[in-house]
Amino acid sequence: MEGYKTVSIPLESNKALKKEDGSPKAKRTKFRSLIGSLLYLTTTRPDIMYATCLLSRFMQSSSRVHYGATKRVLRYLDWVGSVDNMRSTLGYAFTLRSGIFSWASKKQATVTQLSVEPKYIAAAFITSQVIWLKCIF
Repeated sequence: MEGYKTVSIPLESNKALKKEDGSPKAKRTKFRSLIGSLLYLTTTRPDIMYATCLLSRFMQSSSRVHYGATKRVLRYLDWVGSVDNMRSTLGYAFTLRSGIFSWASKKQATVTQLSVEPKYIAAAFITSQVIWLKCIF
């Protein structure tokens, strides 16, 4: 994926994906392998959960449009790891039984000097969300 532009969101927000979109079929094994890798990655990256689950719906009949959308998720992951602004991305997902009821992913507002600091900032943010959710329920 050398030479590709990075993107700030995993999917285009104004573009709906359809099962039959009229574009040529993508290579099934390559698409399935890519989706499988992204599904594995969602355990540590809840910010790509929606995009990956949406794209996994097209594993039986994937087109080049679906494959392109999947590559966009990879470009998003490249953007998140960008060293240009030196800010970390935090993400969390709260589950109740088998469903996620609250999740977020965002770049941290501050630049940290140590590799441990982003973890403390994320922990403080997530703790505040837990307290807020506890008040609701």
